[in-house]
Amino acid sequence: MSKFALRTIMSLILIFAVTIVIYFFPNWAFCLVISIFVAFGQFEFFQLVEKRGIFVYKYFGTALGAAIPFVVFLGNSFSGLKDIAPIFIVAASLLVFTLQFTRRDNARDHLISTALTMFSLFYISWFFSFFVELKLMENGANLVMFLIVVTKSTDIGAYVIGSFYGRHDLIPRISPKKTKEGTLAGILTSLIIALVLGKLLTGFSFGRLFILGIVLATLGQVGDLAESLIKRDCSVKDSSTRLPGIGGMLDLIDSLLFTAPVFYFYLKTF
Repeated sequence: MSKFALRTIMSLILIFAVTIVIYFFPNWAFCLVISIFVAFGQFEFFQLVEKRGIFVYKYFGTALGAAIPFVVFLGNSFSGLKDIAPIFIVAASLLVFTLQFTRRDNARDHLISTALTMFSLFYISWFFSFFVELKLMENGANLVMFLIVVTKSTDIGAYVIGSFYGRHDLIPRISPKKTKEGTLAGILTSLIIALVLGKLLTGFSFGRLFILGIVLATLGQVGDLAESLIKRDCSVKDSSTRLPGIGGMLDLIDSLLFTAPVFYFYLKTF
């Protein structure tokens, strides 16, 4: 089976599973799924870091990262715990530093190890936790679905058009297979999906949907390139082989890591 066919089949399975989780799972179970996604993505990131010969407390860091979505859920569910998320993140940062004090080797990578662990907590766990914030908003299920469909349609459009018609490289030193044709196709696909499905899922005006389509498509591409930059630096093609045809969990969620917080703050602001 070709990689394109395998990727298509896996994508359809994931779309079906995610739709069930969004619309039929209670909020706490949705939060659990987000934590599982974070845990796998976080662990894959630490494995990439280890390939560079950098020591990290990957199990502890993964546990901290997986806890953040639940902390966000608690903060939104109980008025007395509304400030628990920033408190937890500060406490987690202190723990990351404290762990470095326990190392007995005369290592010279304490700064890099600490910085990468803390970076992963923000880049993967906290950013992806905004899906919990979105789900708990009014019309949350439709907002989450809108964000995922618009963002991932960028990936699909860019992959399909780029694979068959891509001729001009985008940034070959970061991602040699991404093309300018694919990038433009991804943005156009996202814009069309935003305008067609956005009215049904969100009720926003076409003007707002046009802006969101462009912004989310662009941020999705940036998120994809950001992970490609990390993988390139670690000399790997995919974050893992966990998802046939796609790669790893980090490969799956990379484009959503920037769109989720930006979409949330857009809704809160406007």
